[in-house]
Amino acid sequence: MKTLTLLRHAKSSWDDPVARDFDRPLNARGIRGAKRMGRYLRDEGLQYDHLVSSPAIRCTETLDYLWEGMGRSVTPSWDRRIYLASAATLLDVVHDAPDSAKAVLMCGHNPGFEDLILMLVPDRQGDPLRDAVEEKFPTAALAAIEFDVEHWSDVKGDSGRFVRLMRPRDLDAELGPVPHGH
Repeated sequence: MKTLTLLRHAKSSWDDPVARDFDRPLNARGIRGAKRMGRYLRDEGLQYDHLVSSPAIRCTETLDYLWEGMGRSVTPSWDRRIYLASAATLLDVVHDAPDSAKAVLMCGHNPGFEDLILMLVPDRQGDPLRDAVEEKFPTAALAAIEFDVEHWSDVKGDSGRFVRLMRPRDLDAELGPVPHGH
């Protein structure tokens, strides 16, 4: 059994004048959201054997604040392929995960993460987690999918089972969507 957990980077700032999208930092709400998700991981006792992340600044900062909230860290393996990747490319990254790892955490971006989740989890009636992702996989959201495989290379479309979806707003309403007109 393998568990893949996808963490979308926290809310980034569009106000900072950066030359490259790659260098965009988190904003204050993103920092709060990443720390809050870290505390959630700590409270739930979630642990990962392997972490692979996009090297974009908004991912590296998300992980820094996640560890701050969690109280410990996992050394990431940086993979440039994750940056703004398609679901197919992300699946290649999953296939390359070490088989010694039972639980892999991947930090990256939308729309690829949303597309990957919808590719891996079959569309069944009454799956509220998948339906929620189909609507939106917001920043700093975490999705965990289980696969009944021994090797990461055996993970394929429609073979996953959704086991967890947590969004910052589920933990703190202030981290949810800003009401219109504010």
